[in-house]
Amino acid sequence: MSVQPGPLVVIGGAEDKTGECKILREFVRLGGGKHARVLVMTVATELPVEVGMEYVEVFTSLGALDVRTFDVSRREDADRDSAIQFIEDATCVFFTGGDQLRITKLLGGTRVDAALHEARRRGVVLGGTSAGASMMSSTMIVAGESETNPRVGIVQMAPGMEFAAGVVIDQHFAQRGRLGRLLSAVAQYPHHLGLGIDEDTAVVIEQDRFRVLGRGAVSVVDAGQMTYSNLDKVRSDEGLALCGVKLHILPEGYGFHLHSRQPITRWEDRSGTAGEELTK
Repeated sequence: MSVQPGPLVVIGGAEDKTGECKILREFVRLGGGKHARVLVMTVATELPVEVGMEYVEVFTSLGALDVRTFDVSRREDADRDSAIQFIEDATCVFFTGGDQLRITKLLGGTRVDAALHEARRRGVVLGGTSAGASMMSSTMIVAGESETNPRVGIVQMAPGMEFAAGVVIDQHFAQRGRLGRLLSAVAQYPHHLGLGIDEDTAVVIEQDRFRVLGRGAVSVVDAGQMTYSNLDKVRSDEGLALCGVKLHILPEGYGFHLHSRQPITRWEDRSGTAGEELTK
């Protein structure tokens, strides 16, 4: 019997760690609940001990069977047999926040990179918050201006870790006013969906769809049917004109079909009649 790829739990940062812990609790549940073996990857942060221990305490309090941390400060660390064994023993792997470029710089193309993709193929859950969310996509945002209109040159892009295909992810979205920079990113990559994830909010991606979980909302920017862009006519720092771009705002309880690019307005209908009213 074939195994479905493991879910992705992609968090917009600043997730609740002291109260109900709804998102992290769901991550543990997906990874096996009381049988979950969690590996916390601290590669993104320059404070691996402090950040790692914080998540060890949270995941332990949520009932995970085993919680370990693993840090990579040199690329050679990501090619060691012990690192591969950590991943093979885990039922769920969690990436902390920090700097997403540290993740790709230290892990990209290593044995750990390959082992993570293989782990997901066999059903292991992958999660990440803030920088650990941005790196999930094949093309990621690494820097950019906030609280601005869409403009040329305000966002810097780089290759991500390629766990979530067909999307560009931005985090701390509403709190830092990042719609302009996500629009600027999607204008350059209209074949990708833009996912702007608020703080204490997550998308749980399973196969070709995701559901929203948490306190905020997810903004989905779809430029696939864009009718006009002046991207090829303007110079650096000039304003972008974008026509025909779709914007979906999805709070908890809603979802989205990534392949058909249609919202799910009643998540209970997993087979998904896209666009169905939440209540009759």
